[in-house]
Amino acid sequence: MNLYSKLQRLNEANSPIRVGMIGAGKFGTMFLAQVRKIPGIHVAGIVELNPETARSNLRYVGWPEEQFNATSFDDAIAHKTTHVSDNWGALIKYSGIEIIIECTGDPIAAVKHCLAAFSEGKHVINVTVEADAFCGAGLSNKAKAANVIYSMAYGDQPALTAELVDWARTSGFSVIAAGRGHKWLPHYRKSTPETVWKHWGINVEQAARCRLNAKMFNAFLDGSKPAIESAAIANATGLNAPKNGLTFPPGSVDDIPTLMRPISEGGVLESKGLVEVISCITTEGKAIPYDLRKGVWVCFEADTQYLKNCFKEYKWVTDPSGKYMSHYKRWHLIGLEFAISIASVSIRNEATGVANFFQADVAAIAKRGLKAGEILDGEGGYTVSGGLRPSKISLAKGYLPLGLAKGVKLKNAVTDGKPLTWNDVTIDETTEAYKLRREMEGIKTALC
Repeated sequence: MNLYSKLQRLNEANSPIRVGMIGAGKFGTMFLAQVRKIPGIHVAGIVELNPETARSNLRYVGWPEEQFNATSFDDAIAHKTTHVSDNWGALIKYSGIEIIIECTGDPIAAVKHCLAAFSEGKHVINVTVEADAFCGAGLSNKAKAANVIYSMAYGDQPALTAELVDWARTSGFSVIAAGRGHKWLPHYRKSTPETVWKHWGINVEQAARCRLNAKMFNAFLDGSKPAIESAAIANATGLNAPKNGLTFPPGSVDDIPTLMRPISEGGVLESKGLVEVISCITTEGKAIPYDLRKGVWVCFEADTQYLKNCFKEYKWVTDPSGKYMSHYKRWHLIGLEFAISIASVSIRNEATGVANFFQADVAAIAKRGLKAGEILDGEGGYTVSGGLRPSKISLAKGYLPLGLAKGVKLKNAVTDGKPLTWNDVTIDETTEAYKLRREMEGIKTALC
């Protein structure tokens, strides 16, 4: 409750939290739009494959040219400005930077950046949740070994959901389910970057004006990102994934307690203690009033008669039995509220969510019939989408993680809707992402 006052004191002492950011896409740009107004945080460096992209986005959100014209990191710190470059290695190695923000959106690159940062004694806040979904526990273990902090990004739905789960448990409640909202119809699974804006609800001109990436936004629409973020939530909280994937039941805020209870009690859950995603539209495609499309939620239960009485006495919204209740945030503000992570990691030495488990996994699912010899194009593209599965099932069946399903060649044909396996692809086994995933699989299999 006092992060802002502590940031003010850091600012007054001329001792800001110095951060470096790798990737200046949509999330990073949203953060950059806010950070100049926040005391006690200094973005000393920004790295982009094309530095002019970062500079363009800085101008777009109102940064004056002199604020990002530093010629080096030393220059940036001396004059409280920002150095923009294409050298991520130099950024990570620079001793004056405390926290690395990974927001490239590229899971293979993200793992490489995170591991390099740990080796240099840097904390990492990983915005690239795609990497966290398939090897978050591995990254968490590597950070612990290096005595640094590895954290989810506040503003994204996994961190906000994990916060609600922590709130419920700290308050003494048993968590029945938790998750996020979404807009979902079954045929969205086949959406491509060419169809995304029609389904999303904006036109091509609006998307271009806001500099939106069609492939990235399609990853949300086709179910990949909900699966990825649900895996991150499960692995941060210890909740489980549904055996056959997310079901996307439609409902409003007030429907949460009724939906998120076991099937035996009238809900949709195969068991207690799951992650799930609630759709903001009916199965006919009609909008549901007071929806959770951009929000997060947790459902918990009254496990004593006294708690049920409290729910009733205060007129809180419950399921018909009066046993289940929920709490929620209707909106997540993405990069606009990301500074919470920076302040928490630096001031409190606490991650805003971290993978402590390997409960859930995201398998690559064929979007259409795929032929041997095709090259997979990863999440949000034309070839595969993501399907949430319990990690025990995913490992037992050898499913290919979605995060490693880009730029790899198919050895076998795969039918529409079928999960791909390791045996179906030719994959580069030299990448750090591949090695970390296989290492994590070995640990999980041994534990099972």
